[in-house]
Amino acid sequence: MSTTPDSAVRAYIDVNRDAFLGDLAEWLRIPSVSADPARNADVRRSAEWLAAKLAGTGFPVTEIWETPGAPAVFAEWPSGDPRAPTVLVYGHHDVQPADIGDGWDTDPFEPVTRDGRLYARGAADDKGQVFFHTLGVRAHLAATGRSAPAVNLKLLVEGEEESGSPNFPALVAARAGRLACDVAIVSDTGMWAADTPTVCTGMRGLTECQIDLFGPDQDIHSGSFGGAVPNPATEAARLVAALHDADSRVAVPGFYDGVTDLTPRERELFAELPFDENEWLRTAVSYAPLGEAGHSTLERIWARPTAEVNGIYSGYQGPGGKTIIPAEAHLKLSFRLVAGQDPEKVQRLVADWAEDRLPDGIRHRITWLGATRPCLTPLDHPALQSVVRSMARAFGREVRFTREGGSGPAADLQDVLDVPVLFLGISVPSDGWHSVNEKVELDLLLKGVETTAYLWGDLGSSAL
Repeated sequence: MSTTPDSAVRAYIDVNRDAFLGDLAEWLRIPSVSADPARNADVRRSAEWLAAKLAGTGFPVTEIWETPGAPAVFAEWPSGDPRAPTVLVYGHHDVQPADIGDGWDTDPFEPVTRDGRLYARGAADDKGQVFFHTLGVRAHLAATGRSAPAVNLKLLVEGEEESGSPNFPALVAARAGRLACDVAIVSDTGMWAADTPTVCTGMRGLTECQIDLFGPDQDIHSGSFGGAVPNPATEAARLVAALHDADSRVAVPGFYDGVTDLTPRERELFAELPFDENEWLRTAVSYAPLGEAGHSTLERIWARPTAEVNGIYSGYQGPGGKTIIPAEAHLKLSFRLVAGQDPEKVQRLVADWAEDRLPDGIRHRITWLGATRPCLTPLDHPALQSVVRSMARAFGREVRFTREGGSGPAADLQDVLDVPVLFLGISVPSDGWHSVNEKVELDLLLKGVETTAYLWGDLGSSAL
């Protein structure tokens, strides 16, 4: 375990706080919106800015990696110790679109500090959480007297995460040799609350599809033909109704094969979190919980697979009535997946299920819209324990565990590099990712700095 003097780390952070925040504000002023082609030059400028700043931090290797889309930034700082483990930190430098006309109180690309919070697009998602690593590694060096980190430290900061990371899997595969590591850390996540520091231990996977159903070659009269030919809208409704059983379990045969169930200890840890279901429902703008029987709400959204109907449409949509049998109907479905599930297998199962349920006279087409694999870190993994110890030192309190119900590119690192993925983030739900008035709590941001200052020493002495 690291012997980094905590007081020395905190003193270094305190002395360098203002310069650190000034640099972050400069980066936040670059509107690196990857979804807007008009901002392509800004996304590149963001990458160039970060590469230069990492070089100034001390990274002896900083490179801009081109992709068919936006550029990524790679940096490397070897430890010099042949026994040192190699750690790869992932984040992204692109941001969501934002305009003061959306309802922001101030210009989203002109950072404002108010009441201990820094407001700007990207403050939490994800520039702030990428940037705390720059001051963290310097604090680690200053407090230990080292000239290089206690780990071989690599950073990969992509420029298209907010656009679905379309080129990220290919980039990781092409650069796998340069990215080789013992563990990957994703700094693009959050905590339960400011007074409840947590570490995320997994993300669900995702696969989506559109199912198009075709009946008659055109809309036809429901009086002349209704009841005598199959109706695509009716069959779409039947598919949707058959998607779940009476216990809200996904009814696709084989869907749960291989699912990694929660252990009793994991269920206990989820139950320890200060979860207020009524408050959660207010956040969800919903009126009652519903989901797979036998599981709590947190278990359902973090650790159980799901099937959701994202859209269903067919036939006449105008005012009044129009007595037809529509020629076609369309469904959009998404499946969140957990450890033990393979997206390609799930796709085959869903395709077979749909084909088996459709009658003669209904032609169909399934289009899959991509897939992301789930990832899960075992609670007893030594690298996870290093993260927990380091965060507990920084926050001065017990660290609890969560998972993430959403999906992201972390699984690409896990699958291509064949390493465990850990999550280190300090953002809280009120930070407003993708929303107006996005912010980061400055005290928590500096706790992220402190955590990483301890982490490299702790990981350096761990048996990974």
